[in-house]
Amino acid sequence: MKKIRAAIASKNPAKINAVSNVLKNMEWTVDLSAIDADSEVSAQPFSQQETRQGAVNRAKNALGEYDFAIGLEGGVYEMEGILFLCNWGALATQDGHIFTAAGAQIPLPEEIADGLRNGTELGPIMDEYANESGIRQHKGAIGILTNGLVNRGEMFGHVVKLLMGQYQRHSD
Repeated sequence: MKKIRAAIASKNPAKINAVSNVLKNMEWTVDLSAIDADSEVSAQPFSQQETRQGAVNRAKNALGEYDFAIGLEGGVYEMEGILFLCNWGALATQDGHIFTAAGAQIPLPEEIADGLRNGTELGPIMDEYANESGIRQHKGAIGILTNGLVNRGEMFGHVVKLLMGQYQRHSD
């Protein structure tokens, strides 16, 4: 069985669990490490491009001596006057390849969008909106906005599957 050393570029439990859950179903033995890696973008990415770049930067910054590193980034973008939630992932390899994928997108209620436009990050806005704390650590905004039908880990898990599929095709 192939032994892989991988890094997830985050200490966020939802992101770690998303990567761990996908990797445990692979036909490899995976040693996964959580690395606190900088996104080098705004604390609240405000476009598809910035959110994608944050994921790429996280993956590159966590790579070190690992076989690959995965960066996951959540952000928002505006389309037709509506602010949407978005998320991107990137997988960086030792041979210099960067694979990227995006996941679920959903419009944000105007009261949440207003807070973001005024400079507040999504996490604190969602905590106040849902009258909970630490939403970004588990269900995420997507969990609140889908009434629990999709949580942050599931959303990022889908992105990780898209990344791993590309990685496997490249590695075969």
